[in-house]
Amino acid sequence: MSKNNLIGGALWEEYSDKVSQRMDNPVHRGEIAAEEAQKLGARLVVADFGAEACGDAVRLFWAVDPETNVIKSAKFKSFGCGTAIASSDMMAELCVGKTVDEAAKITNIDVEFALRDTPDVPAVPPQKMHCSVMAYDVIKRAAAIYNGVDISQYEEKDIVCECARVTKSMIKEVVKLNGLTTVEEITAYTKAGAFCKSCLHPGGHESRHIYIVDVLRETLAEIEREKILDSAVARDFASMSMVQKIKAVEKTLDSSIRPMLMMDGGNLELLDIKDSPDHIDVYIRYLGACSGCATGSTGTLYAIDSVLKEKLDSRVRVLPV
Repeated sequence: MSKNNLIGGALWEEYSDKVSQRMDNPVHRGEIAAEEAQKLGARLVVADFGAEACGDAVRLFWAVDPETNVIKSAKFKSFGCGTAIASSDMMAELCVGKTVDEAAKITNIDVEFALRDTPDVPAVPPQKMHCSVMAYDVIKRAAAIYNGVDISQYEEKDIVCECARVTKSMIKEVVKLNGLTTVEEITAYTKAGAFCKSCLHPGGHESRHIYIVDVLRETLAEIEREKILDSAVARDFASMSMVQKIKAVEKTLDSSIRPMLMMDGGNLELLDIKDSPDHIDVYIRYLGACSGCATGSTGTLYAIDSVLKEKLDSRVRVLPV
């Protein structure tokens, strides 16, 4: 995989391998007929969304178990660019096995993160990030149809950019995930502020209750506070009691590791922590799709080990059981 990416806020022009594969060979493209849903003992839900900004459109099909509200199958039809196809394909995959309300919490950030080959390298060029917003919207529409409620009940209340339907929480996640530091970078990634520009900063043709510059300032301040807290934890980890060590490790796993594993249907559990003169051994067990996965002893293990070393103590050694 080759990428022309510049760390620290630059643009890259290539796609992840996952995106390229799903552009050419989407797994969930197609439709679910009423007869197919009936054979599954499921209720068929069909939802449409079109993005006026780029002309793309997507139709989502769900087969939902009416007793458990679990989505048993999901397919899509996408009319647009390759990125829209790849995003829609991953969106459909993330829906399967979740309840309707759980699926309604999936965001375009989740879709993009699931399409990454490695956690720290974005899956698509920033100017194509807006293509995954369709997935975010069509899921909400499908959930509203299934539950027989107005779409407004599933829409975020903190929309910053009305044109691109980008929320405050979405901007904050993009900034934190990709190390963004400027309004221009946020626009490149999300399309927020790319159209009427009223949401960029005060003084536009339309007044807003919150602007992108405000969200960026707030998010960067949060990042600095988190760095201070992380450094404090790292300094004190060795002197913590065992209970405190366990809590610190669990917190780090929850924030930095488990979301990545859960995107692919996996997880892990913390089994034990043992101190020795040279190491702090952290024993884990892989769960779900991670159990038996080859990368559990290579790439995944290295990522977990690196994160715990960086955030807690350089003497940490992760040992899968």
